[in-house]
Amino acid sequence: MPAAHRKPRPRSLRGGGTARTAATLALASAATVTALDGGAAHAEPELGPAQVRAKVDKLYQEAEVATQKYNGAKEKADGARKKVDALQDEASRRTESLNSQREKLGSVAASQYRTGGVDPSVQLLLSSSPDAYLDKASLTERVGARQAAAVTRVQGELREIDQLRGDADGTLSELRAKKAELEDNKKKVKRKLAEARRLLDRLTPEERTATPATSERSSRSAERADLSQAPNSRAKEAISFAYGALGSPYVWGATGPSSFDCSGLTMAAYKAAGVSLPRTTYSQIDAGPRVPKSQLQPGDLVFFYSSISHVGLYIGGGKMIHAPNPSAPVRVAPIDEMPFAGATRVA
Repeated sequence: MPAAHRKPRPRSLRGGGTARTAATLALASAATVTALDGGAAHAEPELGPAQVRAKVDKLYQEAEVATQKYNGAKEKADGARKKVDALQDEASRRTESLNSQREKLGSVAASQYRTGGVDPSVQLLLSSSPDAYLDKASLTERVGARQAAAVTRVQGELREIDQLRGDADGTLSELRAKKAELEDNKKKVKRKLAEARRLLDRLTPEERTATPATSERSSRSAERADLSQAPNSRAKEAISFAYGALGSPYVWGATGPSSFDCSGLTMAAYKAAGVSLPRTTYSQIDAGPRVPKSQLQPGDLVFFYSSISHVGLYIGGGKMIHAPNPSAPVRVAPIDEMPFAGATRVA
């Protein structure tokens, strides 16, 4: 039989096929290793202590921005809650008054119904004293006019109560939106602070204490400024309070008495001096006239970063008392350690 007509033999699973399969696997393996090597090449490089500290400072600053937004949303949410409570209380009070007026009108209506079936001319004929009847008729007209005015008042009360309830519903919607914003900013703060802690955990205790945020002396035994340099008693009281807070921990959202965030400290300091400040850095910078850096006086509020996200209380000599971040307590620090953004005189 010619070779051309022979049945083809099945290919062996051994030999050349195995070699080719092995070669394919080897190539795939090499490609995988190359891909992994490429991925490793793009992984985050190992950061040195100085780079870690710089990144931590940036995270703290971003957390401070989110903290001030949280404080602002909380302030508005608290205001909305008070407004809702006041509107609901007023609506309840008005409803009680309305129900009382309705009862009186109901009594009058029942009385008129009982006597309304007798025609006035018949009542006159039946009356033993026509003059007395006419006097009563005149009185009834006056009473009727007063009742008509009472009905008008009740209708007005109804409209006003509906308006109060509508306002309360609208304010509740605003409150829900502010609470959502509050939660969003709370998550941002926690995420930034958690990342900062993760980075700090890479450092040794020695490297961590070299962080600029903790290098300044912050104990209660820190040298006190000459309070006689304060321009007035309110500034003096605020500075005295701030000195008393030295060493207190930074806690975001806190306004004292034992922990503070940056704007919480300045607000509490001036509250002790009888001056009411708004809650956030964004609002505090507008709480008084602006002051050039060259004309700072003890008691002025000093603000930092282009986002106006940090504030301290100026104590003179180029220094301030502030609540820096979770890595350091309330402390004395030079105002030049952060980008200066402006100053405000509130006392």
